[in-house]
Amino acid sequence: MTNQLDSLRQFTTVVADSGDFATMRTYQPTDATTNPSLILKAVKLEENRELVQKVIADHGGASASELASQLLVAFGHEILKIIPGRVSTEVDARLSFDSQASIERARQIIAMYKRAGIDRERVLIKLASTWEGIQAAKVLQAEGIRCNMTLLFCLPQALACAQAKVQLISPFVGRIYDWYKKDAGDKWDEAARSGADDPGVQSVRRIYDYYKAYDIRTEIMGASFRNIGQIRALAGCDLLTISPDLLEALASDNNPLERQLDPANARNKAPEWQASNEVAFRTELNNDAMATEKLAEGIRKFAADAIELDTLIGKARG
Repeated sequence: MTNQLDSLRQFTTVVADSGDFATMRTYQPTDATTNPSLILKAVKLEENRELVQKVIADHGGASASELASQLLVAFGHEILKIIPGRVSTEVDARLSFDSQASIERARQIIAMYKRAGIDRERVLIKLASTWEGIQAAKVLQAEGIRCNMTLLFCLPQALACAQAKVQLISPFVGRIYDWYKKDAGDKWDEAARSGADDPGVQSVRRIYDYYKAYDIRTEIMGASFRNIGQIRALAGCDLLTISPDLLEALASDNNPLERQLDPANARNKAPEWQASNEVAFRTELNNDAMATEKLAEGIRKFAADAIELDTLIGKARG
């Protein structure tokens, strides 16, 4: 009997949102995504101690930031031994408002992968969807370095990414859901705001419909899920990056799973074309309290995890 994970694979590329090698082997995703929080978690596992020590031994004279990048690449390299597709490796969130520094760090990461024998086509560079991050991605894409724009919470961010011709965007679902649930407080109605009515799901559908209606080639990868219902409601999205616990939930469910997002349907209800430039981006982002707050919060959290990773590496190198 076909389970929901296998059904999902028929119309959506399944991506593992994890730095755990065992998860990759168990669920056999096509691609994998990592972020500072996931790598920090993976670094703390005893089973990865040997890999961490090898990176430190091989690059003993490297700076803290370079050593952190080497560690991210080492995890990415191991993941690519398991999966057939691409791995996403994130630029330090502390560079989210510095285009040139983000470009330079991305080039360094790609060079590290090249020295490890990994072709750049198998790597996506993750950047925060700030204006500066998007402009960095525009430069990198022109150089043939493919980018995955993360911490994306609204259509204006997605439009700017499309103009930059980025390879892939990762609109978040769960963090949008979190914001609206917290904002509603005691008035939150879980049943009424689930499935297709989930605010995070609605945000991704809005972006999907716009992209498909105007034949924008940038891939859309729904991310940051809180429950299996959000995934079901986005079946048909180009890609979905899913945590290990939700991959397990899908694999354990044999109920039918139907496609919910379809390019043909999106073209039949084409939304109004919207201009995108820096002024529009900053104005519309500022007008969206949820997107503004969650973008800032996400950058702070990833930056804090990057600092903790630096500290762990420093202790490990002695």
